Amino acid sequence: MISKTIKILRFAVILLLVGCFSGNVDSEYQYSQPRENGDGLRSGTLSEVGLDSELIVRGVQRINRDKYGEIHSLLIYKKGKLVLEEYFSGHDYQWDAPNHYGSMVKWNGDMPHSAHSVSKSITSLCVGIAVDKGFIKDVHQSIFDYLPENYKYLCTKNKEYITIENLLTCTSGLQWAEWNAPLSSRENDQIGIWFHEKGPVDFVLQRPFVEEPGKQFNYSGGGIELLGVILEQASGMGLDEFSKKYLFEPLGIKNAEWNIIYPTGEFSAASGLKMTPRDMVKIGAMMMNGGTWKGNRIVSEDWVEKSKQPYAYNKNIKVPGEDLGRMGYAYTWWTKDLKIRGMNVNWYSANGWGGQKIIVLPEIETVIVFTGANYTSKVKQYDLLDDYILAAMKDS
Repeated sequence: MISKTIKILRFAVILLLVGCFSGNVDSEYQYSQPRENGDGLRSGTLSEVGLDSELIVRGVQRINRDKYGEIHSLLIYKKGKLVLEEYFSGHDYQWDAPNHYGSMVKWNGDMPHSAHSVSKSITSLCVGIAVDKGFIKDVHQSIFDYLPENYKYLCTKNKEYITIENLLTCTSGLQWAEWNAPLSSRENDQIGIWFHEKGPVDFVLQRPFVEEPGKQFNYSGGGIELLGVILEQASGMGLDEFSKKYLFEPLGIKNAEWNIIYPTGEFSAASGLKMTPRDMVKIGAMMMNGGTWKGNRIVSEDWVEKSKQPYAYNKNIKVPGEDLGRMGYAYTWWTKDLKIRGMNVNWYSANGWGGQKIIVLPEIETVIVFTGANYTSKVKQYDLLDDYILAAMKDS
């Protein structure tokens, strides 16, 4: 009898431990209003902005059950208020680790996250600001009008016809293979560029044309790296200094960091930024407000329009590793047409490898931010959005 009692007690202890350490148990999740911490984001509740809290809770519970792979954060900003802010456990990014998984951490609102290709959209905003302020005269100018003199040797075989806009829209016409190999392989040009002794500008511009500039989409982080160099040459400021002065500080963003630098000294304009999800919300809110934040103009409304309307040759793109379906591509922002409550909604988003997103839905006054680490598995966030988050907005 004593032996049987001991076995029952052991089993009860095991159940208790499983409950304590599983970390993501549905019954443990209870919605709470996001905090206000003085960073400029007002908070509110789901019900205040007309969202179905039951659907949102169910969506978060499914994240907790790992139904969408590794999601690190989900934030919803609607009608001027942050109404959902949830963080989850997951792996920090480490390029040379299996699945690119570094240490396991419990993410929170104070921790900057690798933005990956969301960095491209931030670089694009900086270029837009540089145009607004006269550092760059026109996006239709040749890239060689702004590249440093020591790169003039690369101005051969009609490459002077590549414009700044071609880089912004991934239509330079240059050979580039970023979607053809894993991002753990040197066969991927976005990885191979790091091992090129002469640096990123030489690596990109030594490549042959495969199409006339402006005529064909080819996703290219290399082109964005050129934009970072062009911005520095035009403004006399590094990408870190420029973005801090003209974008981050006006938005009250304090912890953004360009933390990846090439051996030859260039910042990685295509993928090198870390920032908090709350700060990603601010970027989205500024874009939704036509380029303004708290009444202050950050970037021109014209640049916002060019960021949310797909370029002529960029209207039917299948993004590998995503469940988003066909997308358009504008000035480094991805576009999609939706119907919500029978209303036509223009989605545009900054997307990054692994599930980083700043999604702007202006017609329903909403910004949605994700971070995650689905680096070697499909990103399934659209299923979550469609079934729970957008569904919760049907009557809002």
